[in-house]
Amino acid sequence: MRTTLRILSALLRYPDQEVQLAAHELASTLAQDGVLSPAQCRSLEPLITALASDDLLDSQEAYVALFDRGRAVSLHLFEHVHGESRDRGQAMVDLRDRYERQGLEITASELPDYLPLFLEYLSTLPPEQACEELAQPGVIIAAIAERLTERGSLYAGPMQVLADLAGVEGESFVIAPPDNPDDLEALDAAWAEEQIRFDSPAAPDACPQAAEMVARFNIPATVRSPAHG
Repeated sequence: MRTTLRILSALLRYPDQEVQLAAHELASTLAQDGVLSPAQCRSLEPLITALASDDLLDSQEAYVALFDRGRAVSLHLFEHVHGESRDRGQAMVDLRDRYERQGLEITASELPDYLPLFLEYLSTLPPEQACEELAQPGVIIAAIAERLTERGSLYAGPMQVLADLAGVEGESFVIAPPDNPDDLEALDAAWAEEQIRFDSPAAPDACPQAAEMVARFNIPATVRSPAHG
């Protein structure tokens, strides 16, 4: 479970050279881990192939256009629950405290409710507890998966896998409404707040080889995420 959650986190985060180099090895590692069914592994293949073969700048631009230029499929989970209300701020503090109790350290600028960070946090927990905590935002994950599917996005695959792992069956949740990507002034205002991010204090400066990345999925690690946007 730990390895699968870390790989799903890597697939959903802002694309970087590390993920690009390791993409195909991540696919084989997922199959070996045995948590996902063959059908679920196949559903990830289009995204993995694109991450491995597409120009990295194109992948990054597509990611930003999809996830960062609006709220409709935001990977910041509390965006769909609290919007910009005060409740969101307290929820952020509570989630940050939960991370810190697991020994995870705040070192950069991504919000605690960023889904890839949450998945890396879950990967540090015992499998049963990880499943229970993944189920908490399960209906939100399922709603994002459905909207990504409607858009024909390659990211629908990992999101649907996460919804399956969360055990979402027949539940529905209304997430943030679709945005107008051409309303740049509104988008700038919506995403103007400073963010916090979790990272390993010993994160390397240079991009490691794919084999090294795959190996790290099998040892304890802290939550990490590259800067993007």
